[in-house]
Amino acid sequence: MSFKSNLLVFICIIVISPILHSWSIADSEKFNDKDFDSDFYKMLLESNDKSVARYLESNSQRNSYFRALGEEFAILTSSYVQEDSKYYKSKAIVSRLNKIIDVLLSLQYPDGTMDSGGNRQSPPDTGFSLHHLCPAAALLNQQKGKELDDVKAKLEKFLRCAGDGLAKGGIHTPNHRWVVSLALTGCYDLYKDENYLNRVNEWLAEGIYCDDDGMFPERSPNYSEVVDNALLNIAHILNKPYLFDYVRKNLMTTFYLMDEDGDVQTVASRRQDQDFLLTITRNYLFYRYLAIHDNDKEMASIARKIETFDDFEETILSRSLIFFLTNELLQKQLPESDNLETDFVKEFPQTGLVRIKRGDESATIFGGNDKPIIVASGRSSNPNFFMLKKGDASLNYVRLSTSFFSMGFFRSDGFRKEGNKYILRETKEGYYFKPMTPEHRDPNGDYKLTPSVDGRFWSKMDFPNRPKDTKSLTTEIAIEEQSDGSYTMDIEVSGNKGVNVTLDFCFEKGGNLEGVSNVKPEFNYWRTSSIDTKDDYFFDKEYVKYTNGNDEIVIGPGKKEHGSIWGLEGEMYRHLNGSNKGEGMHVYVTGITPFKHTMTIK
Repeated sequence: MSFKSNLLVFICIIVISPILHSWSIADSEKFNDKDFDSDFYKMLLESNDKSVARYLESNSQRNSYFRALGEEFAILTSSYVQEDSKYYKSKAIVSRLNKIIDVLLSLQYPDGTMDSGGNRQSPPDTGFSLHHLCPAAALLNQQKGKELDDVKAKLEKFLRCAGDGLAKGGIHTPNHRWVVSLALTGCYDLYKDENYLNRVNEWLAEGIYCDDDGMFPERSPNYSEVVDNALLNIAHILNKPYLFDYVRKNLMTTFYLMDEDGDVQTVASRRQDQDFLLTITRNYLFYRYLAIHDNDKEMASIARKIETFDDFEETILSRSLIFFLTNELLQKQLPESDNLETDFVKEFPQTGLVRIKRGDESATIFGGNDKPIIVASGRSSNPNFFMLKKGDASLNYVRLSTSFFSMGFFRSDGFRKEGNKYILRETKEGYYFKPMTPEHRDPNGDYKLTPSVDGRFWSKMDFPNRPKDTKSLTTEIAIEEQSDGSYTMDIEVSGNKGVNVTLDFCFEKGGNLEGVSNVKPEFNYWRTSSIDTKDDYFFDKEYVKYTNGNDEIVIGPGKKEHGSIWGLEGEMYRHLNGSNKGEGMHVYVTGITPFKHTMTIK
């Protein structure tokens, strides 16, 4: 797992979701309007032209993935229609647009859908591409001249066919309902087909779940961005202002999950982004829209903060001109800002999450996994229970694992608060199963294939009907912020004696560690080869100091009572030699139950 290395790849796969609505090209009269944000427009146009140059530098098709093609089509269109662009009325762009729409039509099934990886004839994946193609169609439809006739005709054929398919097809994740609804809303705005509108209203009739923590069902910052985009635009186009409330609520939660550098904490996610960080920059247009729509100083402050991040040009400026041109609200100046909140403690009890921010330092406490633990998309299973960022110094996570019945990592049953302490607690139970009682015996020994009651494995043993002996192990971790900005961590593991306990402190790669001992390469009996231990260290001294740039994190005191640091994931991973070990520099504290240890992190 890498917290940053997968980010750009992931963004390219998902594709930044746009704002689309109120088709209206920014014309010269608007440029003279005092409310028109000409500086933002100039930055968007310059960056969009750079993107166009990259697309046109080769005559070959750069992309074959239809979502990426949809975005390229929109970027090319945006420069083509703007008099200020280097590529205004460019014949090369017309040629390119023809090629793209020909590819899209070749990928489209008669039912309007397209394939995406393992998703065959997928309505939701098709819907993602329409989020760029609908605003592009709106801009092209306003252009006069025969040179675009073929492009416009083929694009309308593609969009109408896709809209028909989405008005009949299904989905398979919660956010897909709104992905499809937004695509159909765009098609309805273009073609006024009532079938499109009726399907949107069917999906909306299911209701929208956003809990008191401001989380959508998937608790995923990635898919929250998708949902926010959809609801915001549906609200505007179809005049459903109640949908704005969900977006406002979730965007504020996203802000509280943001570190000072713009990374958004994803540990609570039920989707694939629980294993790496994302950037809040992707949400910029939503904060900008609501800041202007509501005259909201706090939203404006967040938007202006995002504008300072290093990825602002790549993530927003290089691909957002299309939405600026088709949305009069985005063309306006941001309202005045408030001072951005940088000192807070925010609790999310339904999610089992706590966020503490002090200037450029932020800490995360997490105990909200879905029980029973199942490693699958749609389930929260991240074992990280504490994370800390101090400027450039990052403690990516702290985890605890025991050898108790190979049940793997500690995952708390939520959190409770006692004074200033946050208490994380879990009791694991392991079982020894006894002979079947007479009423459940089968003379052929043909018992049901069932999971063991402790969830570690399956077998044809009809476990639920067997008597059993129970063994248990309880882990309790109390985390408290101190007045000097440090954190104390009181750890107690009790129950069965002689159980190995391992704490894994994973630091961001690229820093320097002091006070550690190297782990020698050892043969792992769970695998057929030795394990690479070059980034693994034991912590048996008074303190460890991690330094990155001018920032540092110090933890201590250490402890080393055993040397076993493999198989920490437990049975569910070990069966297929799997691992969810995070990328980074790992410092291990080890002990044996009864285990009681207090550490300070500062």
